[in-house]
Amino acid sequence: MPALYFLTVNYHSTELVDNLIQSISRYKNIPYQIVIVNNSPENKSIYFIKNKYLFILDSPKNLGFGGACNLGLNWIYTQNPKAIVWIINPDACLLENNFKKLIQFFNNYSEVSIFGTIIYNAVKKIWFAGGRFIPATGAIFTEDLVSNTDSAYVPCDWVSGCSLIINLRNFSECPQFDSAYFLYYEDFDFCRRYANQGHLVAVTKQFSVIHQPSSITDRNPFQKIKHSTYSYLLTLERYTNKLFFILRLIRLTFNASVLIFIKPKKALGKVAGILNYFMRSHRVSL
Repeated sequence: MPALYFLTVNYHSTELVDNLIQSISRYKNIPYQIVIVNNSPENKSIYFIKNKYLFILDSPKNLGFGGACNLGLNWIYTQNPKAIVWIINPDACLLENNFKKLIQFFNNYSEVSIFGTIIYNAVKKIWFAGGRFIPATGAIFTEDLVSNTDSAYVPCDWVSGCSLIINLRNFSECPQFDSAYFLYYEDFDFCRRYANQGHLVAVTKQFSVIHQPSSITDRNPFQKIKHSTYSYLLTLERYTNKLFFILRLIRLTFNASVLIFIKPKKALGKVAGILNYFMRSHRVSL
C-alpha cells in the first residue's frame, strides 16, 4: 500500500501529463501511485501512457478542477486514508525531490495538514512561494515567504492547487474541494475552509515544481475569464465584508462596460461570470 499518491487532472492534455509522469518516474526510492482523473472522458489518448505506477479514473463529464480532484481524493482515501497526496497540475513537472525525504518531512511536521511547495515558472523564477489574505479588504495575493528563512515551513493563508500536498492522517474524513467552484479560487477556498476548522496550512522550500502558467486555460480565454470572475465573486462573498464585495462588484461591472469597446471577448467573459454568480445566488436563495 503506497504512502504517497500523486494526483493530477487531465483535460485534453495527454502530452503534458506524460511529461509530468516522466518527471515523477525518475525517483523510485519509495513506493508511490500516480492517479490521473480524466476530465475529458471522450478523449482516450491518456490510456496510451504506459507506467506501472499509473491508475486512471474516468470522470462522467468535465467536473472542473475541484470536482475532478474530489473524485481522485475519494478513490485514494479508500486505498489508504493515512496517505500523503500531492496534487499537481498536468502542466507542471517535478524538480529534484526525494520521496523518502517527503515522507520523513511529514512525519517530522505532522501538525501541518496542507502544504504548498515553491513553484517556479519556465525560466526558473519563483511564481508561487506562499499565499496571503486580508479579510478586511478581501485582498488575495502571493508573497515569497520562504526564500529568506531557514525554517522548515512557514504558515500561510493559502497555497496554490498547482502543487498542493495533503496529509490525510490529519482528517477524520476525506477532504473535499467545494463543488460550487468549477475553476479558479477552489484552492483558496479549500485552504481557508480547513484552516477555519483548525488545520494548519503552510508553505515549504524543501520541495518544488516547475509550472507553465495558464498553458491549458489560455486555450479558451472567454471561459477562463468567465470562471475566474464567477469564482472571485463567490470567494469575496464568503470571506470578506459586504461593503468591499459591493465595491468590487461595481468595479468589475464598470471594467466590463469599458472593455466591451476595446477587448470584447474579455468583457463578455466578465459579464458571463457576473451573471453566473447572480444565477447561482438566486438558486441558493430559493
